[in-house]
Amino acid sequence: MREVDNKRGVIFDLDGVLVDTGWAHKQSWFDLAEKEGFSMTDEFFYSTFGMQNYMIIPMLLGRDALSNEFDRLSDWKEQRYREIIVEKLAPSDGAKSLLIDLKSEGFLLAVGSSAPRANLELVLERTDMRDYFDAYVTGQDVTNGKPAPDTFLKAAEKLSLGAASCVVVEDAVQGIEAGKAAGMPVVAVTTTRKRADLHRADIIVDSLTQLQARQFVDLIQNRKH
Repeated sequence: MREVDNKRGVIFDLDGVLVDTGWAHKQSWFDLAEKEGFSMTDEFFYSTFGMQNYMIIPMLLGRDALSNEFDRLSDWKEQRYREIIVEKLAPSDGAKSLLIDLKSEGFLLAVGSSAPRANLELVLERTDMRDYFDAYVTGQDVTNGKPAPDTFLKAAEKLSLGAASCVVVEDAVQGIEAGKAAGMPVVAVTTTRKRADLHRADIIVDSLTQLQARQFVDLIQNRKH
C-alpha cells in the first residue's frame, strides 16, 4: 500500500452495499411474520431496512418486546437469513475492484453495519473480502443503531481517524442519516432504494462499478465545514 501523509478512511455498510442481500433479509422477515402471525408488508420492510432488530421488532409487535421474546424472534430471523443466503453470497458488482483501488490510494477501510457479528463473519468468509478491512463495527458494538451516528463514529475511532477524514457508503435512508449525523460525506448506492429516497447523499450511483478512489479523495478534500 502506498503511504500517505493524511490518512483517510471509507466505512462501508454491509447488506445492500458490499453484498446484495436485501432480498434475503426481506424473505427472512416475511418467514418470521408468517411463523409468528405478524403483519409484514414490502413498505414496512423497506422503511426499516438498515435499522437494528431492537428497533424493528417492537414496531412489528406494536408494543415493547420482552427480553426473552426479543432474543427468540431476532435469533430466529437472523438464523433464517443465514440459511437463505449461505450458498448465494457473492461480492456486489465492483466491490472488490473498488476496495483494491481504495487500498492502493492509502485508504483505511471499515465495515459499519447494523447486522449481527455472525452475519458479518459469514459474509466476509464466503466472499473473501476480510483482508481488505482494517476494522469492523456491528450492531452488537453500539448502543444506538442507525440512524444514530454511533456505528460510523465507532468505526472512525477504530481506524484512529476523525469524522472529517471518513466517507460512508450506504444504501439505506437510515444509513445516510447516520453518516450525515456523524459529520461524514455519504455515497449512496441504489440497490434497495429509489434514487429520490437517497437525495441527502453527496454522490448517488447505481453500482459500485461507478466509483473510484479519486471520488472519495475529492469528497474529503471538498468537504463543507
